[in-house]
Amino acid sequence: MAKSNDGRTFDLEERTAKFGEAVIDFLKKVPKGPLTNRMIDQLVGAGTSVGANYCEADDSVSKREFRNKIGTCKKEARESKFFIRMIVRAVPELRDDALKLWQEANELHLIFAKIFRSIPRQTKRDK
Repeated sequence: MAKSNDGRTFDLEERTAKFGEAVIDFLKKVPKGPLTNRMIDQLVGAGTSVGANYCEADDSVSKREFRNKIGTCKKEARESKFFIRMIVRAVPELRDDALKLWQEANELHLIFAKIFRSIPRQTKRDK
């Protein structure tokens, strides 16, 4: 767990799990149909994958594996933002619900991008 400058404690594993749960809850509101089915599948995959990959990163056995899993977390959070946007385009009445979810996906993307950039790339000699 990490602490912010104002002393609040953040548990990234719990935060990513709550994000996955919020994605599931949001998608229950999306009407199924030819326009939305693929987007629902994509968002549930990306949104729940953020937490799963963070758990794998947390249990990684090497810096290289950790960096790769964090990179996947970053990618999945960004993909989540994209599909939230597309769902709002298809179902505009969900805009307000989607905004909070998009904001959390964006924050997670920024967090994982910062972590990813802070991990030095390993060379072939470092394996």
